[in-house]
Amino acid sequence: MQIFLITFGVFLLVVVGMAIGYIFQKKSISGSCGGLGTIGIEKECDCPEPCDNRKQKMAKEEARRKMLEEHRII
Repeated sequence: MQIFLITFGVFLLVVVGMAIGYIFQKKSISGSCGGLGTIGIEKECDCPEPCDNRKQKMAKEEARRKMLEEHRII
């Protein structure tokens, strides 16, 4: 039980430290490597033609965007 409490305390200190850093810097936590964009890959799947499932998702997103644009109040 003592090891659990010590471990919990350490994790709690880390979370509180990150929260204080965010409050003072107003900067979100980010990775240090820059992600896939640094090696020239713009998306996870670097294939030239998207698969059928991806095409369906893109069509749904486009239809939703058009619907929202047409029915916009302002």
